[in-house]
Amino acid sequence: MAQRYPDRFYPVVDTLDWVRRLAALGVGTVQLRAKDLGPEAALAIVRDALAITRGTPTRVVVNDYWEAAIAAGAEHVHLGQEDLAEADVAAIRKAGLTLGLSTHDHEELETALRHDPDYVALGPIYPTTLKAMRFAPQGLARIGEWKRRLGRIPLVAIGGITLERGPGVFAAGADTIAVVSDVTQHPDPDARVRAWLDLARS
Repeated sequence: MAQRYPDRFYPVVDTLDWVRRLAALGVGTVQLRAKDLGPEAALAIVRDALAITRGTPTRVVVNDYWEAAIAAGAEHVHLGQEDLAEADVAAIRKAGLTLGLSTHDHEELETALRHDPDYVALGPIYPTTLKAMRFAPQGLARIGEWKRRLGRIPLVAIGGITLERGPGVFAAGADTIAVVSDVTQHPDPDARVRAWLDLARS
């Protein structure tokens, strides 16, 4: 049976140390979201992340830097709506990369669906302190609405989701939960990751 993509537990991190740590813990899908890098630095970090995960079950999803992803031989890319507007989606597809897209409202969902994404992310589900959001929390009902619209396209829920909230998010219809601060800001990240992996397998 083929490994699902993305995995039900989908951490988003910003450093190679986190990629290495999560790969060692057996995480299947990790998004590398390192902001404000120039082309050379972006290419270097993507190549290094792929080198770290080579020979492991961990797949690296490159956030934003689609040109670096193509050049480095990555297999997965994720774009926000602003990045999508400037990206060469045909080039991404020609290179054989999967494409995940962020959405926050109905208009963005329509935009995403026009690009035949491999998954769609919806957020923030809950209030998040990680970054200032233009959009109000979506809530669990919106997850069900989005999932009915997406059908077989995987739905990734992101934003303010803790392990304790995870079962409710899955029950609302999310296929996958993307997690940032609940891992990276947890006092025992390794134990938290193992608990998330247990939940994802349940």
